[in-house]
Amino acid sequence: MNQEALDLIKNSQHIVFMTGAGVSTPSGIPDYRSMTGIYQGIDNPEYLLSHTCLISEPDKFYEFVKQLYHEEASPNIIHQKMKELEKNHDVSIISQNIDGLHDKVGSKKVVNFHGNLNDCYCLKCHENISVSTYLNSNRHENCGGLIRPNVVLYEEGLSEEAIEMSIHWLEKADLVVIVGTSFKVYPFSGLINYRNPQSSILVVNNEPISLSDTYMFVQEPAEYFFKAVLN
Repeated sequence: MNQEALDLIKNSQHIVFMTGAGVSTPSGIPDYRSMTGIYQGIDNPEYLLSHTCLISEPDKFYEFVKQLYHEEASPNIIHQKMKELEKNHDVSIISQNIDGLHDKVGSKKVVNFHGNLNDCYCLKCHENISVSTYLNSNRHENCGGLIRPNVVLYEEGLSEEAIEMSIHWLEKADLVVIVGTSFKVYPFSGLINYRNPQSSILVVNNEPISLSDTYMFVQEPAEYFFKAVLN
């Protein structure tokens, strides 16, 4: 099955990768929901990542969000191989992750569907703020405004541009590869309904996912599989 999956990637022209937390865990970034995930032992984490908390209790929001940053994390073999595939394939990446590692490795076509922690700005004057400045203080030194990362919080809507670009890529794909995600978070998972009906679906994950369409399944950690991916 693995060789069949590797050949499917090799022989496809327009590949769309849909990535989740399992792509970042090999870089040392914990997932959100596992026993070792960042939500473990925290009451009501959805509130701490909500727009209400950001505005009503900005310091509580800030103390929690700072835990999401892993500045030491580097792109791993999965990010690297997706980047390398650009040499001979049209590669697009739609990621649930907010760590920016696909951008860090230099992938050209990336939609961070839920935003990017490394993109920070002041709510008052709208100036872009560096991550290092934000991690030092959530107040903008110049104007006193509240700084926030440009990620989609609970109670907030998704970027229309992110949705439209994702759909555009999926409509012309001949292969969709779902990697390292339970594929349960909507509307991210609903994007699959916009894929080119002629495209194949490959899932690389520790567990099967619920999908109405037929898909090829590789059941192993994504980093093992991608070590064998050739351009």
